[in-house]
Amino acid sequence: MQKQYDYIVIGAGSAGCAVANRLSADGRFTVALLEAGSRDLNPWIHVPVGYFKTMGNPATDWCYKTQACPGINGRSIPWPRGKVLGGSSSINGLLYVRGQAQDFDDWANLGNEGWEWDQVLPYFKRSEDWQGEASDLRGKGGPLTVSQTRVSRPVVDAWLKAAQNCGYPTNDDYNGTDQEGVGLFQLTAKRGRRCSSAVAYLNPARKRANLTIITRACVEKLMLDGQRVTGVQLAHGQILANKEVILSAGAIGSPQLLMLSGIGSSEQLNPHKIAMVKELPGVGQNLQDHLFINVSSLALQQEGFNHQFKPLNQVKALIKYLINHKGPLACSALEATAFFSLNAGMQPDLQFHFTPLHIGDDYVPDLYNTKTYPTYDGYTIAPTLLKPKSRGYVGLSSNDPMDAPLIQPNFLSAEDDLKMLILGVKKALEVSKAAAFNPFRKAIIVPKDESDEDIINSENKIAYLQTVVKYIDGVIKSIDNRGWDISHAIKWKQFEAGMM
Repeated sequence: MQKQYDYIVIGAGSAGCAVANRLSADGRFTVALLEAGSRDLNPWIHVPVGYFKTMGNPATDWCYKTQACPGINGRSIPWPRGKVLGGSSSINGLLYVRGQAQDFDDWANLGNEGWEWDQVLPYFKRSEDWQGEASDLRGKGGPLTVSQTRVSRPVVDAWLKAAQNCGYPTNDDYNGTDQEGVGLFQLTAKRGRRCSSAVAYLNPARKRANLTIITRACVEKLMLDGQRVTGVQLAHGQILANKEVILSAGAIGSPQLLMLSGIGSSEQLNPHKIAMVKELPGVGQNLQDHLFINVSSLALQQEGFNHQFKPLNQVKALIKYLINHKGPLACSALEATAFFSLNAGMQPDLQFHFTPLHIGDDYVPDLYNTKTYPTYDGYTIAPTLLKPKSRGYVGLSSNDPMDAPLIQPNFLSAEDDLKMLILGVKKALEVSKAAAFNPFRKAIIVPKDESDEDIINSENKIAYLQTVVKYIDGVIKSIDNRGWDISHAIKWKQFEAGMM
């Protein structure tokens, strides 16, 4: 099999779906969108809280795990990545966070022209159909629906009040003028259904004659003529590009495919007998992610998520959702947040995630299997590093594209990260003890006390990845010593605007 298209887009995730839509919009170009996973037919994909059923499911998730990390007591942590149309936007927690304006300006100052906040804001607005109050900073009528969380839960109201009483200002729109403050999460959801990148961008484009969507298409390597990519090699043939091959396989898949194609460091390629095409030692390096841990309490009332895991309650919730797309299944488990800085006058460097859910105090549950969760209600405040200093890498485990790559985030290898998390836990404990929680708090169960030692032990026991809250999937991995690799986003803002 050998076919030709003007453009080949590798990866139908958050970026790839948008790119394929914009490239095929006016009918001038033929576009092939390649996805190694399947179509988004699993009904749990479209149910907001259905990620408990899709994360950890080999049919929809690559089910990656990190290498053992010394900083977290030598543990390996699950690293979910979408294996389906829509990519991780089809299995994540639906949380919509644009990021801090200063971050974009910093990337521009590193040499990435066009990524200043004032330059990218119009494209955020163009992509968005904001369901809240009109604002000069929010978009209306775009493909991606963004709405406030739909739940009304007294314990969430108590969280908002407790945080405010502890000095965190109210912020009704953390994607507005300023990120700092406490408020409800915004979700990529519409009328009780997930609005993934596939729903937003592919569904309107599926019938275009010039767009071909190919699922279960694992790209084995890039085809090169000298140092120009001319097509892709699949298991059953080749696809050639008349104009460009666009690599948007995410923060893990993109560096893996580059290395499989001979683009990377000799240290990674030589052990797997991959011929070097281009020496780029930074490919896969400078991997960063946001680590969070739990400050958990048992609740006096049964109005959270834990009791919903009982079989009969799951049936009731499903019936309610099928009738009116409301109830526990129509929301994200993470319902409220706060952004703040531990350094006065600086931009936010820590985030709280609040969920009316706890995972226990004496074991590490299977995060994707609700049968392992306690069924007595509680709630959790999860301090999260926004600006980690620890650096890891993505490497190859073999020269087989179907083998999982090596993922080593080196969590807490930077001493400052551990100090920040300890301070974040103490801040979360302050909020947990606030008077607003008195009608709801039965007991704080994690950590056992406020000593640094116990907090560190808690981190080593139940810390896990916040892999779904990212500003732009994988923009924070560098390929050289001069700047940041945002190439796999494929100049998303230009394609989103229709600028070919």
